[in-house]
Amino acid sequence: MTRPPLPPFSRESAVEKVRLAEDGWNGRNPEKVSLAYTQDTVWRNRAEFVNGRSEVVAFLTRKWAKELDYRLIKELWAFSDNRIAVRYAYEWHDDSGNWFRSYGNENWEFAPDGLMHRRFACINDLPIVEADRKFRWPLGRRPDDHPSLSELGL
Repeated sequence: MTRPPLPPFSRESAVEKVRLAEDGWNGRNPEKVSLAYTQDTVWRNRAEFVNGRSEVVAFLTRKWAKELDYRLIKELWAFSDNRIAVRYAYEWHDDSGNWFRSYGNENWEFAPDGLMHRRFACINDLPIVEADRKFRWPLGRRPDDHPSLSELGL
């Protein structure tokens, strides 16, 4: 099984890979998202270490149970042969109705089959008021005409 686009990446294929990842995470389906990663994938997400697809599923299940109404935008930062760096922001609220915008950077390394083998994420959470939200599309895939992070000044 392969998961195009495959490395080595061009600018165009790296942008496509980033958008596919964004779309997957905005779908908030842990099982489906886990299929984008190798069986033995290795993550660092904040201070948590995740190893293998089963841990990815458990991690994402916990994440989206806590981060309600999650909406994400990713943007290509840099790329090379089999690596991509992205910056991103996502908005969510907790079960008490407190809103946050979380900002981060990720470094990705891909296997030849296009599955992500390594993911390293750094994330900071900024409390926001509901009126300051910028990501207001219906849950799911971000519409193609929605502004990017750069266009939003983020």
